[in-house]
Amino acid sequence: MSQLCTSDSPDLFRSLLSRIGDKWTLIVIGVLGEERKRFTELVDFIPGISRRMLTVTLRALERDGLVSRTVYAEVPPRVEYEVTPLGRSLQAVALTLGDWVSEHQHTIAHHRREFDAATAP
Repeated sequence: MSQLCTSDSPDLFRSLLSRIGDKWTLIVIGVLGEERKRFTELVDFIPGISRRMLTVTLRALERDGLVSRTVYAEVPPRVEYEVTPLGRSLQAVALTLGDWVSEHQHTIAHHRREFDAATAP
């Protein structure tokens, strides 16, 4: 990892890790799954995300080439999002990480409670 952090493009490397490690990116990539979804479907599938944050996240993913956006000339306008082939390679990582979290979340919650109890004033 230390070699990657000091590669030819350390700023790009760090910005990509930051993007992938933010609060919503992996969730959005995972929820998009195998089929296109409309913006409103994504809002419904992702509890706690605001419409603005979803817009910001989708634009960043589109900029990085991980998600594509298709606009249909209809009234009202219809916009759909889907994972690109590059995004699919990240999607596999996201789903694996999600499985790890699901498997270990109760153990981690237990450790947090123990730590908080031990360090409480």
